[in-house]
Amino acid sequence: MNEKGRPGDFLSDGTFSQEKMPRYSPCSNRRLLAVTLLLLSSVTGLVAQNSAPVPSISLPGSQSPFTGSEPEGKATPEVLQIGFQEAIERGLRNNLGLLLSGDQTIMARGERWKELSNLLPNITAKIQENVQTQSLTALGLKSNVFPFPVPRVIGPFNYFDARATLTQSVFNFRDLEKERAASESVKSAQYTYKDARELVVLAVGNAYLLAIATAARIETTDAQVNSAQALYNKAADQQKAGLSPAIDTLRSQVEFQTRQQQLIVARNDYAKQKLSLARIIGMPPGQEFQLTEKAPYQALTPLPVEFYLQHAYASRPDFQAAQSRVRSAELTHRAAAAGRYPSIDVNANYGDIGVTPAHSNGTWQVNGGISIPIFEGGKVHSDLLEADAQVKQARSQLGDLRGRIDYEVRTALLDLTAAAEQVEVARSSVDLAEQAFNQSKDRFAAGVTDNLEVVQAQESVASAHESYIQSLYAHNLAKVELAYAIGDAEQGVKRFLKGEH
Repeated sequence: MNEKGRPGDFLSDGTFSQEKMPRYSPCSNRRLLAVTLLLLSSVTGLVAQNSAPVPSISLPGSQSPFTGSEPEGKATPEVLQIGFQEAIERGLRNNLGLLLSGDQTIMARGERWKELSNLLPNITAKIQENVQTQSLTALGLKSNVFPFPVPRVIGPFNYFDARATLTQSVFNFRDLEKERAASESVKSAQYTYKDARELVVLAVGNAYLLAIATAARIETTDAQVNSAQALYNKAADQQKAGLSPAIDTLRSQVEFQTRQQQLIVARNDYAKQKLSLARIIGMPPGQEFQLTEKAPYQALTPLPVEFYLQHAYASRPDFQAAQSRVRSAELTHRAAAAGRYPSIDVNANYGDIGVTPAHSNGTWQVNGGISIPIFEGGKVHSDLLEADAQVKQARSQLGDLRGRIDYEVRTALLDLTAAAEQVEVARSSVDLAEQAFNQSKDRFAAGVTDNLEVVQAQESVASAHESYIQSLYAHNLAKVELAYAIGDAEQGVKRFLKGEH
């Protein structure tokens, strides 16, 4: 190891090593599926039911809103340099899932104000000018009944009325509990928004790590192409000199072209990974950018699992949101039961009435009353049944989330430990494979063996580099997943990648 550290290590000043990395392959299908399912299951948690329902995020098929964004600005001719932290910051500004979650929070506040309006005074003002005629015949007043003539229609006559009206609920336990339930729903939506920020960090972190992994794979594959070409040229020269058979040249040519194909695939994968990252963080369409960091590696010594679990239950926003949903459902149940309670209301008005505004006088009226529900056709019973179901669902979801948090924390720690061990083994395998490759080249140059041994050694080198890069990715992703599992992704990812708690 030189003074610059191994390729991809964090340096002492906290930056990434810029040395060339071994080639890196995308993560396995299992890990990609795990991350996708984690994102989708978390999105499902964002829209769990509560007493003051918040409109859910619509998922087209299996597409998560956290894989999309609202593009920020317009593309520029310059090539932007995007670091890991800047990518996260862009994602927190532009990611579609986070923007939708913010809108849900606003809508939850609107629901709370709607319930609060039933408890606050309602004041209205009205000014009217009335001009009318009246049919006395329609009222049953006829001339043959009275000793004097009675006109069929009287009027027109008019009056002016300007009046303010106040309606106030003095006591309504049902409306009071519904407002409290709506307040808990607002808290749940706010926690859900925080959880959405954590999910954005998870999505951006995974996409960035995949992209730099593919970039590293291009570098190592390009180096292998050059090595394979050199071996092919040497085999062709030896064949011309009569020192080796044609099969050695053909074998070297096949290996050379295989590496060329891998390089084409790697470059295409890198371009697509950059497009995926750009979609998540809201880059303008068509904007050229480069990733400034390499795949980092820094050992992280895990703390006891109980520490992480305690931190997760105290800090994870989705768990706090689920607790608020339970409280909201319980308050909704109390509100439903309060449908049997009496309520007290007051109505008052004051105004000025007369033939014209100049010929008018003030009048006022105050009345209060108590309303006692006797029979409402089973409506209260229906509301109670629905509220019971909501409470049971919210409690079941909270219990399930508690178990899922335990599972995610333990899984992340297992992945972190296993990946760290894989990195150490893969490093040693790379060194051994390169030594074997150099020895086989020397043996071939000395005419001791044919180039079959060289080609096999080159395959071993490529496989060792693949394993090394996969283990690097798995190790870094496990850190990101652990930070998310304990509810500290937004602040903890950078510390974890540096090996700090």
